[in-house]
Amino acid sequence: MNIILLSGGSGKRLWPLSNDIRSKQFIKIFKTPQGEYESMVQRVYRQLLRTDKDARVTIATSRTQVSSIRNQLGEAVGISVEPCRRDTFPAIALATAYLHDVQGVSAEEPVVVCPVDPAVEQDYFEALAKLGQLAAEGDANLVLMGIEPTYPSEKYGYIIPGSRDAVSGVKAFKEKPDAETAKEYISRGALWNGGVFAYKLKYVLDKAHELIDFTDYHDLFDRYETLTRISLDYAVVEKEEHIKVMRFNGQWKDLGTWNTLTEAMDDACVGNAIQNETCRNVHVINELDLPVLCMGLKDIVVSASPEGILVSDKEQSSYIKPYVDEIERPVMFAEKSWGSFRVMDIEDGSMTIKVTLNAGHMMNYHSHKLRDEVWTIISGTGRTIVDGMEQPVKPGDVVTMQAGCRHTIIADTELKVMEVQLGEEISVHDKQKFRLES
Repeated sequence: MNIILLSGGSGKRLWPLSNDIRSKQFIKIFKTPQGEYESMVQRVYRQLLRTDKDARVTIATSRTQVSSIRNQLGEAVGISVEPCRRDTFPAIALATAYLHDVQGVSAEEPVVVCPVDPAVEQDYFEALAKLGQLAAEGDANLVLMGIEPTYPSEKYGYIIPGSRDAVSGVKAFKEKPDAETAKEYISRGALWNGGVFAYKLKYVLDKAHELIDFTDYHDLFDRYETLTRISLDYAVVEKEEHIKVMRFNGQWKDLGTWNTLTEAMDDACVGNAIQNETCRNVHVINELDLPVLCMGLKDIVVSASPEGILVSDKEQSSYIKPYVDEIERPVMFAEKSWGSFRVMDIEDGSMTIKVTLNAGHMMNYHSHKLRDEVWTIISGTGRTIVDGMEQPVKPGDVVTMQAGCRHTIIADTELKVMEVQLGEEISVHDKQKFRLES
């Protein structure tokens, strides 16, 4: 099975746990069968491989999410990186070209596309396999998954099927309606359009060549910024005559807001948090070292992270985005391919960061023009390289780097470092990378 997972999102609707680097799909709040916490993307990936251990999974995403994907899923998953945002048709065209030209997937093989972040059970992934089979063996160019609606939602587009059969033709597509119109659609057997569909690889590749002047994946990547922003629905789906829809009546939830996300959580409290017995329908997610105590609250979500603290009525939490737009702060926590960092303190002329490097990983070999850095080793063992000189480090060691010197740190075990940045101008843009000669 060839799967393209669409991983986008700005992270604002689930502030403060998400930000411009860590979108909602990377927040670890769901329980694994072993009782550990995992993120949406880890859960979907695990469930996919449980259905098909040989599935080829490619994630279509932005540059800012690559480090988090590598951190949480490792190197086995394919990544199709969008140089900039150009909506779903260019993203899917680029990922399809990536499968064909980079991964070597045959033009005759089926491809299934779906979002990375729904709350679903195993039957959903079995349905994905069936969807791919229909695309491979049927006479339709596109096969959509239509979600049986559970209420007249205004958040989704609707598919009007030609019949109530398990698989049928498509009579019409409808944009996101108001609640009354949605009721009328549902009375006609309409299905939610959850953005899940399958096709033979050559179909989308041919459509891409019809609409975009490019030769192969690398050429398409290079000219990506020049492409028109357009969704797959407008560019392809609504114009396709040979199209079918397959009904899916299992669990499917879009976890786009705190209200819907907390409905899918296994525990009422994640992190250092306590509720007393008078709390009702309260969820707490705490990433801080400080404890959170809730008493006598009802229908509330409390979320605390280095980015900030949210205390909100669950229904009102859906309207968070414009308020988050007013908050101007640097990213306070992020996962990288080598580990993670958390900003502990910011003052004029200094920033203090706690860095965790995973065993066997290293930072980029880099320098800064405008700031000095001081590293204090908290735990673990590793090696620093400063201007080409390698030195072992252990807990208690202090390493000082002047502005302009090239430096990196390599973790032999998990390594925790307190990094103090000192300078009149401290910026994420003040960084130059170098090749580390072996």
